[in-house]
Amino acid sequence: MKSYFYKLIYKYLSIYIRPEDCLVEIDPENNFINEKYINKTILNSKSLNYKNDLKSVQESKPDFILLNGNIHYERDIQDFLVTLKNGCSTNTRLVVTYYSNLWKPMIVLSTWLGLRKKSIETNWISHEDIANLLLLTDFEVVRVENKILLPIYLPLMSSFFNRYISPLPFFKHFNLVNILIARPILQSNLKNPSVSIVVAARNEEGNIKNILDRIPKMGPDDELIFVEGNSTDNTWNKILELSKQYAPKLNIKTAQQEGKGKGDAVRKGFSLASKEILMILDADLTVPPEDLPRFYNAIKDGKGEFINGSRLVYPMEKEAMRFFNLLGNKFFALAFSYVLGQKFKDTLCGTKVISRENYKKLEKNRNYFGDFDPFGDFDLIFGAARMGLKIVEVPIIYRERTYGTTNISRWKHGVILLAMLIFAARKIKFI
Repeated sequence: MKSYFYKLIYKYLSIYIRPEDCLVEIDPENNFINEKYINKTILNSKSLNYKNDLKSVQESKPDFILLNGNIHYERDIQDFLVTLKNGCSTNTRLVVTYYSNLWKPMIVLSTWLGLRKKSIETNWISHEDIANLLLLTDFEVVRVENKILLPIYLPLMSSFFNRYISPLPFFKHFNLVNILIARPILQSNLKNPSVSIVVAARNEEGNIKNILDRIPKMGPDDELIFVEGNSTDNTWNKILELSKQYAPKLNIKTAQQEGKGKGDAVRKGFSLASKEILMILDADLTVPPEDLPRFYNAIKDGKGEFINGSRLVYPMEKEAMRFFNLLGNKFFALAFSYVLGQKFKDTLCGTKVISRENYKKLEKNRNYFGDFDPFGDFDLIFGAARMGLKIVEVPIIYRERTYGTTNISRWKHGVILLAMLIFAARKIKFI
C-alpha cells in the first residue's frame, strides 16, 4: 500500500518538478521522492544550523521547495513558513502536500490498527486555513490539485479511479491528497526591463506602418521583431521597406519563418529576442498596441509571471468576433481553466507576455506537451501552467480588423484546439 501511495505522489509531483530542477525537501519521512532527483538538497528543520542552511540554499536559487506532509506535524505553521521563506528566490515554487479533513477518521483508524507506522497527524487544516497562513507569511497560492481517491492498490480499479474519476468536478472533493503550489511574494527581479515585441505577419501589408507608428515605448531599449511567413501579398517587402525608414527611431529585427503557422513564427521571433521580457502582438491590431504598457507593468511589477490578454471582459466592437467564435472562446476558456488549474477567461487572445528567463525554461521542456500547436498560444499556456507560473489576465477592448481577412479557420482550428485540450488533459489532469 505504502509503495503504491508514494509512487502516485511522485507521479503527480513530477508534472511540476522536472528531473533537472533544483529540489529542496524539508524533513522528508523517507527518500522515495528526492532520490529521483540529482540536483537535490535535504534539510532538517530541527537542526541548529537550519536558518543558515536555508540562506545557503537561497543562493543556489532552488526551483522547488517540497513540504510533503510536514504541516500536519508542525507546532507553529506560521513561524515555520516565515523561516522557510528565507530559502526562496523569486522563481522558487513552494510545493505543499497535505491530507483532506474528510479522510481524518480513516487515517486515525488505520494508525490505531497498526496499518501505518506514522504517528497521528496533529494538524488538520482546510484549504482556506493553509491559504491564509501562506498569505500571512508572504506566499501566494498559484494552484491547488486534489488527488488519490483510492490510496490502496487494487488491480485495474485503483488506476481507473485515481486517473479518470478522482479529477472529475464532483469526485475531486473526496480525494485524499491536496497538492498546493505557491510562490513567494518578493520584489520582482525585473528592474526597468526592456521588451522584445514579436509580430507574426501573414498577409498584413496594410497594417505594418500602423504598427510602427503606434508601438509604445515601454523599456529603455525595446526591440520590435517582425516575422513574416507565407504571405500572398507584399507583406515582406513592406516590412523591409519600412524597417529601413523607421530604423533611426526604432530597434527593428526582421525574419522569414521556414515553417508554417503563427506558433512557428512566434518561436522564430523568440529565438531572435534579446530583451528581458518577451511579448506577442497580433499584426491585425485587434488588440491595440497602446494597451501593451498594461501587460508590461503587470509583469514588471510582479503581479504575474505569465500575462494573458482577455477580450471577454469589456464590450467589443461590432464585427470584432463572430457569434460562434465567441461561444468557442468561452468554452475553451472554461475547459482550459479546469484542466490547467488556473482561471482563464480568454485563452485565445493573441497578446501574451513572459520573461525571457522563464521562456528558456519552458522551451527546454516543450516536448512534454508535444510540438503541434499551430497558434503559439497553448504552447506557452501549457508550459506556464506546468512550471507553476502565476497567470494573470489583462482586460483589453477587442477591436474590429480594419485591413485584410482573418487567418483563422473557425471549424478546422476548433477541431485542432479540441485535440490539444484532450492531449493536455491526459498529460496534466488525467494521469
